Amino acid sequence: MLRIADTRTGHLVEVPAAPRRLLRSCIHLPVIDTGIGPVHLRVPLVGDVLARTAELNGLQVVTVLTTADLTPDRTRALDRVMAVLGIHPPVVVGTHHPDAALGGPADVHVIAQGADTGDVTGGGRIEVGPVSTVLLEEGVPDPGHLLSPDRPDVLVPETADPLAVRLLLLHHPYATPVTVTGAALAEARRTLRQWRQQVADWAQEPSRPIPADLLRDSHAALADDLDVAAVLDLLADVAGRSDVPSGAKFETFAHLDRVLGLDLVRDVGHQRRPERPAPR
Repeated sequence: MLRIADTRTGHLVEVPAAPRRLLRSCIHLPVIDTGIGPVHLRVPLVGDVLARTAELNGLQVVTVLTTADLTPDRTRALDRVMAVLGIHPPVVVGTHHPDAALGGPADVHVIAQGADTGDVTGGGRIEVGPVSTVLLEEGVPDPGHLLSPDRPDVLVPETADPLAVRLLLLHHPYATPVTVTGAALAEARRTLRQWRQQVADWAQEPSRPIPADLLRDSHAALADDLDVAAVLDLLADVAGRSDVPSGAKFETFAHLDRVLGLDLVRDVGHQRRPERPAPR
């Protein structure tokens, strides 16, 4: 069962309504006046997490993104930045009548807080909080290079992993405002680097099943209004637990990354086992 807190009522509602096994999701991109900004990325990111969570629960998903007419340059920029943030590409349609692309009425609408939703009817509603950025400290990569795809020719340093932006945003409940700071972005990069290193190390040990309590708790958090922050906290706890075998840690991280989309297994196979001393 997948439930969301419908913004209009404040109540948890099951989506899709049982017993149907197809989730129809409509992502409403905010109007783009002066350029694509962080909130234009957070809205489809939440839609991506919704779709991934539904698939983890055995549902089929159809996702469309409605947007006003975009210039070809902005369309390419939006596609590019969604790709680097690991957002599965939705079907892009116009601002009206997405039902034809969905194959029926939407079960869920994902919308930016404060957006004009006068033409949105039916289905549950997820409202996504705003995102702002602040000037960064010297030596810290500018998230604007990652969050402003209108600057396609800017070379982003390798240390400025775009998925660090995804991790930073996922650390906050989707309805709460987020401020991207240099310190927060640097911490997200450190966390990704550490987790990928640990996952690569654990992958060298014999595989073990995911502990039942970890599987139950993580799935319950995701199914209960997309509580991704709780899943990230769970992973941070698992990483330091001595009672969970390394092989089970690997399987836990790899399994939950199907929703997180952080490429946590990226470094697996890029390490060498320490050489054993030759027998005497």
